[in-house]
Amino acid sequence: MPEETTAEGDHRRASILTALREGVRRVDDLARACDVSTMTIRRDLQVLEQRNEIRRVRGGAVPVDAWTFDHRLGRSVAAKDMIAAKLMTLVPDKGGIGFDGSTTAHGLARCLKQQTVRDLTAVTTGFETFHELSRTPGCRAYATGGAADPHTGSLVGPLAQVTLQQFALHTCFLSATYLDEAIGSTEFTADEAAVKRALTAVSRRTVLAVDSSKLGHRAVARCLPLDEVDILVTDLEPGDARLEPYRGLVELM
Repeated sequence: MPEETTAEGDHRRASILTALREGVRRVDDLARACDVSTMTIRRDLQVLEQRNEIRRVRGGAVPVDAWTFDHRLGRSVAAKDMIAAKLMTLVPDKGGIGFDGSTTAHGLARCLKQQTVRDLTAVTTGFETFHELSRTPGCRAYATGGAADPHTGSLVGPLAQVTLQQFALHTCFLSATYLDEAIGSTEFTADEAAVKRALTAVSRRTVLAVDSSKLGHRAVARCLPLDEVDILVTDLEPGDARLEPYRGLVELM
């Protein structure tokens, strides 16, 4: 049997978290949902418990209600690294760019800090992303202000949206809680969805970056339909069968 890659393990554990949020609790049911052995599920639950993303209960597990930025930063690391490398090719040499408060956008900001940029202006709704951008030579960074979303920590609300209206951006880089081919991207909170729509409204180009574990699922708040997304970036190759539902609806990368 071939050795499992880090990306495969990250993807499966993200799938376990999705199943837990959808109400699947027992180890046996999680094993069937992920098409792996119960032993593999128990090992994954141990990893997720060490990250404080789940709580073990008799016969299974339940998700931790709120994730800090650091907890989310530790999820799907290999996939986010692959996505960040793709996103780097979409960053213009100069002009304005926008970032949401996601850990995926944060990964791009970290990569950008290691590159030479000429004259970029960047605005973000994320505290951690702002700190990365503010230390990037050749980049003038702005944080929107606003209230911290209780679930994500991103800056949201009227102040964040008014701040974004002061910019005319070339490209915005967003992620999503989930992505469904029928209704597009969704978020856990309406406030988070609203501020992401505000980012797209002031941008000529919208790039949506999601790891493959988020495909085919829905959260409670609608955000962007796919016809408002210019490029969809994932950790998959564009020809991967898992992207078939999105083919023809959006440019795949």
